[in-house]
Amino acid sequence: MARMTRSILHLDLDAFFCAVEELNDPSLAGLAFAVGGQPGKRGVVASCSWPARRYGVRSGMPMGEAVRLCPQLLVVSHGFGNYAEISARVMSLAQELTPMVEPVSIDEAFLDITGLPGDPTLIARALQERIARQLNLPCSIGGGSNKLIAKMATNAAKSAGRGGAPPRAIKIVAPGAEADFLAPLAVEALWGCGPKTTERLREMGVSTLGDLARWPTRDLMRRFGKHGYDLGQRARGIDERIVESTFVTKSVGHSSTFLRDQREALPIRRKLRDLAERVGLRLRRQHLRGRTVTLTLRWSDFTTVMHQTTLPMAVNDDLHIWQAAEALLESYWPRGRPLRLIGVRVSGLEPDRQGRQLELWEAPRELALQAALDNIRNRFGDGALRRCSAMGRSGSYESPTPVFRMNHGQRSSAARA
Repeated sequence: MARMTRSILHLDLDAFFCAVEELNDPSLAGLAFAVGGQPGKRGVVASCSWPARRYGVRSGMPMGEAVRLCPQLLVVSHGFGNYAEISARVMSLAQELTPMVEPVSIDEAFLDITGLPGDPTLIARALQERIARQLNLPCSIGGGSNKLIAKMATNAAKSAGRGGAPPRAIKIVAPGAEADFLAPLAVEALWGCGPKTTERLREMGVSTLGDLARWPTRDLMRRFGKHGYDLGQRARGIDERIVESTFVTKSVGHSSTFLRDQREALPIRRKLRDLAERVGLRLRRQHLRGRTVTLTLRWSDFTTVMHQTTLPMAVNDDLHIWQAAEALLESYWPRGRPLRLIGVRVSGLEPDRQGRQLELWEAPRELALQAALDNIRNRFGDGALRRCSAMGRSGSYESPTPVFRMNHGQRSSAARA
């Protein structure tokens, strides 16, 4: 059996510390500032804004040098930022896409998306847009058949997009194109090739990764030892390391904030059903089931309450998740009380070892329809189909025959998939 080509993404948050500081203090936007230690105390630049980079300020340089390059530079202490909290939110969004997420620093992570339906470029763009929309953070994403190529694709994309604003770059190297991608790059661009190694390689007449890939492995090992072997492998785009995720999914949930505080039952129930479907889809994609359904309600005064119920057996189908959440809503939402946010979460998870094998208590008609919808969404994207009842149409939400509408721009053949 042929081995499946891996598909790896490298997520890099653009100037992360500065982006978080701008969230905390929007007046910093557009200014030349750096996050790090004070210049008089041997401080170092941890991150700098894009306007500061125009003056030559770079991460890792002494803050005193940065101030000399840019006299008007604002220095923001990085000791009080909520960086870990924001980073955790980003990683959580990544883990909603795939459980195989390996954070490598507070602002970087690898994602293994092997087997996910859809073009990797579109998957990367959707993740980038979601991080921007939900967290207001810029990021760049590289992709390829292994971690090395994904990381270097990110670096190449960000270098090509340098300017006065975050690059928000995306570059995916297609399988089989690794050598062509690497060959023209300078040797110092190779992950793990430091200044001293670069100097020695240039003394040998090796200036590009194409030169390094063609150099005899035996001679590289004679000159550099085991590191020489690794250099040759990397220059050829060979990297067998896997994405090592220590993340264990404990719950799966979605929430939504209404544009205006909502007091009408029908829009609230529409949103509840939509959230239940999104949770169910994620559970099925991760081959998980759960026993506990939690309903989150946030009132107009920002008070948040959560109520939960435990089902007789673990489920991952939309119908039972929605029915449990609906029962909680009926019990704990006083009719007419304005709601700011509503959320649905399933916990008490276990592996779905039975796949789509039906239980006696499940409704075959609803599940057959759900399986067909999953196939369409996997082929054409999560937004390809939505229930008309969730799109603000008039009529009862509990219609026994759900009606669905293709989103504009989707291929009509999806309806027959």
